Amino acid sequence: MTATQTPDRSTEPDPAGGPARAGDRTDLVTPGAFDTLGATPTGDGVTFCVYSRRAAGLDLLLFDRVDDAAPARVVHLDRATDRTADYWHVRVPSLAPGQLYAFAADGPWSPHDGLRFDASQVLLDPYGRAVATPVGYRRLPAGAQGDPAIAMKSVVVDPSTYDWEGDRPLGHSWRPTIVYETHLRGFTADPSSGVAPERRGTYLGFIEKIPYLVDLGITAVELLPIFAFDRLAAPPGRINYWGYQPVSFFAPHQEYASRSGLTTAVDEFRDLVKALHRAGIEVILDVVYNHTAEIGADGPTFGFRGLANDDYYLLDETGDYLDFSGTGNTFNANRPIVRRLIVDSLRYWVEEMHVDGFRFDLAAVLSRDETGQPMADPPLLWDIETDPVLAGTKLIAEAWDAGGLYQVGSFVGERWVEWNGRFRDDVRSFVKGDRATVPALMQRVLGSPDIYGHKRREPQASVNFVTCHDGFTLNDLVSYDAKHNESNGEDNRDGNDQNLSWNCGVEGPTDDPAVNALRARQVRNLLAIDLLSVGAPMLLMGDEVRRTQDGNNNAYGHDDAISWFDWSAVEREAGLLRFTAGLIQFRRRVDTLLDLPDDVRLLDLLEEARIEWNGVHVGEPDLGDDSHSVSLTLRADAGALQVIFNAYWEPLAFDLAMPDVDVLGWRRVVDTSLASPDDVAFDWDSAAEVAGTNYVAAARSVVVLAARRSPDASSRRRTK
Repeated sequence: MTATQTPDRSTEPDPAGGPARAGDRTDLVTPGAFDTLGATPTGDGVTFCVYSRRAAGLDLLLFDRVDDAAPARVVHLDRATDRTADYWHVRVPSLAPGQLYAFAADGPWSPHDGLRFDASQVLLDPYGRAVATPVGYRRLPAGAQGDPAIAMKSVVVDPSTYDWEGDRPLGHSWRPTIVYETHLRGFTADPSSGVAPERRGTYLGFIEKIPYLVDLGITAVELLPIFAFDRLAAPPGRINYWGYQPVSFFAPHQEYASRSGLTTAVDEFRDLVKALHRAGIEVILDVVYNHTAEIGADGPTFGFRGLANDDYYLLDETGDYLDFSGTGNTFNANRPIVRRLIVDSLRYWVEEMHVDGFRFDLAAVLSRDETGQPMADPPLLWDIETDPVLAGTKLIAEAWDAGGLYQVGSFVGERWVEWNGRFRDDVRSFVKGDRATVPALMQRVLGSPDIYGHKRREPQASVNFVTCHDGFTLNDLVSYDAKHNESNGEDNRDGNDQNLSWNCGVEGPTDDPAVNALRARQVRNLLAIDLLSVGAPMLLMGDEVRRTQDGNNNAYGHDDAISWFDWSAVEREAGLLRFTAGLIQFRRRVDTLLDLPDDVRLLDLLEEARIEWNGVHVGEPDLGDDSHSVSLTLRADAGALQVIFNAYWEPLAFDLAMPDVDVLGWRRVVDTSLASPDDVAFDWDSAAEVAGTNYVAAARSVVVLAARRSPDASSRRRTK
């Protein structure tokens, strides 16, 4: 095949039969093995195996350079010897890791039947371990002649040569987990990061900032998509910065490598994983198995469409693409070959890349059958849950999709945890002062038993968050009433219009000290509720230092300062950073405050505690529509906690619960109305004593009080 050849469809052979193709074969080229998909180095050669059920013929294209206008060699696969069932396979000697390759598939062009073969297209290997992109890469529309010079190509990788130095996935339980959702490039791309220019926005650049995450108390980073993706999958003039347009499920994105080279991303990503593990931090990947960058019928062809369109995608009876992802296509996740692809991909990232977990984008899509209908027991999701290789991994579901399927609280299986969108919405509504929000807040704070109580799941079934990459940052949530997406080039039509945000009286930046003080308090209120609630808390990159996107709630196309972490804010917002770290320490190590046995955490205390809900008076919570406050008392053998949530716009005096016998008086651990360093205490000695029988909670504030058992009582307890 050359750049000027077109597929000859004048005598299209029957996909089930037809003549073998002649081509560039020597006696040394053999059929090879068909039991391992992808490109597998075999000592002095490479075996290639790819699935294509309806193809009439298949070529292996070998390139010397990524921008070559034509392959250096074309190996025609003989369907009589190089095809077993639906798998095409061949072994080529004298090839080695680093070899560039692709496929060209011939067959029927019959879109009505779901078949879109075009022998001019340069096709990526669905199992390719690396993807190379030419400098002149362009996104060709449907029907355009394929051009090898601008096409992405797969690269042969031997993952066995990397020295892991004894590293393995950490396998931490959910109980101590604090998740930090971050964009790999955006974390260090800004010059303020202090990272050397050649490493900014790369896997290796990220390594330099691991101490910051350790000091903050993070135990797991959740990386926005790092699978190889199409950066041009965006409206004209924009780029796809977030990465939710995959072209490969096995290859790490090459652009995030700091060094040139066809396979450097593979090793540099593993360098990052190894470094994070050494710091005790797990790696969770945001994975996109619900759609690909091939978009709809008018989109480009990268691989899946050209090899087995009718197998990989959900199609209607006319061959058109069903779209439950909002991107033009939907992966046919429960078809057997696609199930195998997804599970093999997950296994690869665990076994060869040592990843600790996965967050599944639009995971509800993965429960749909081949007609798009939801399934009660989707095979793919059970395959993932029960696979022994994945047994120690964290599985997080975004339990909804763009087709209206919403499965929060009803997602299949027992190991999955879920992004709790209702936590986000109910906490936002309460903090901004909406009516009738107290009963919902009470549920969210205790792990959403109204959502998850019917299942046999630990309290961490709920991933609690108030912000994520999709929507306002925490700073913007308290600074804007409406989105400001004009810079996206879509006349502010894109992005969510229902943000449950409040600008505290002024839209956007202001010099008004009263407004700024209120915003600072609201930020602390939202962080406190997120980090003190039962479940697994997740923070968005930069919220701990009030990162802003200038009111943009859909910054997917901004690879610039709008999306990047501004490291100058670390000094500017040192007080808020200290407050966030203090909350995390309190959550993870409540033993240091209440003199408990080592490594007792807030969740441990909650499980043994007697819980009482109060209003301004003990035992009298106000659940009415006009109530904006509630108090929670936790009593345990070790001591007691009283947490006050006051979203009312005036101060309120809350009666203090009477401490149990042998328990010392109350001390203030958290008060979001106070300036740093008084807003959070890191230990008992620095916590201020609380006198009297009540505590005046300032307007719009969260307060945590602790009562510690006396030393004599603690000693008696430990010797029982």
